[in-house]
Amino acid sequence: MRWTRSLKIAGVAAAAMLGLAACGGGSGQSAAPSKGGDPIVVASFNFTDSQILAELYSQALEAKGYPVKRQFNIGSRELVYPSLKSGELQFIPEYQGAAISSGFNQDAPKDADSEHAKLAELLAPSGVELLNYAPAENKNTYIVKADLAKSQGLTKISDLKKLDKVVLGGPPECETRSNCFIGFRDAYKLNVTFSSIQEAGPRRSQLDSGAVTVIPVDSVSPLADDPSYTVLQDDLGIVATENIVPAVNKKVLDARGDDFKAAVNAVSAKLTTDELRDLNKQVDSDGDAVADVAKDWLSKQGLA
Repeated sequence: MRWTRSLKIAGVAAAAMLGLAACGGGSGQSAAPSKGGDPIVVASFNFTDSQILAELYSQALEAKGYPVKRQFNIGSRELVYPSLKSGELQFIPEYQGAAISSGFNQDAPKDADSEHAKLAELLAPSGVELLNYAPAENKNTYIVKADLAKSQGLTKISDLKKLDKVVLGGPPECETRSNCFIGFRDAYKLNVTFSSIQEAGPRRSQLDSGAVTVIPVDSVSPLADDPSYTVLQDDLGIVATENIVPAVNKKVLDARGDDFKAAVNAVSAKLTTDELRDLNKQVDSDGDAVADVAKDWLSKQGLA
């Protein structure tokens, strides 16, 4: 889940980052003469769409002749940010709202432009800059069974007031999150109880059985596009926008110049939430390799 990306790690974990092994998703073949210099170290968090995004940007850069070193599947921001600040990691696809709330423990604005400006300000002292954010986002979204939604007229979270009782099933940390159980209780003022279910598979099973009413899923999860379920509109906006945005070491940007920025921004401009959901499905459901999925998408977009 989105908030599992912000699990608190003991302080020694950041130092242990130096010993983490790289988990490359396969290196694409450069389609242009090498521009030389030290490889740009591209990182990802430890979940599927982060690795897909990191591979997309890596292959797109390699196609323009930029050398890339992959450091994928690292973990949470508590592991990534110290190494991003030090320059050991130089490029990571971020999620604007989560980066602000989880990376800096601050409230995220409700629109993408304001989030971009605030995150850029927060990262600047670390020598990290943002490039353009993508239309694609991956954020917590809430689903109910489609037959319940149809019979009770449920299209948005506030419609859950129509039910006598609501059981929200989510990971343990959901119980204390304003964008989860706390938001359902205090912002939406629902008659809601919480059921702690750690893993996504059992949460879905509990939803299917009727033991819980509603569960959170990633907006790029195949479940969010499954006709068996209905996504409820977050009409009070308890969940911030989560547009994808490349966070890049300023020294790299200064050294590599406008062509580098253009290559990265070209990828971001083509990314939509629906396409990212489809890429996730190809990896998680169909079993395709991240590198192959990225290569195919970039080829179709004329970017590699």
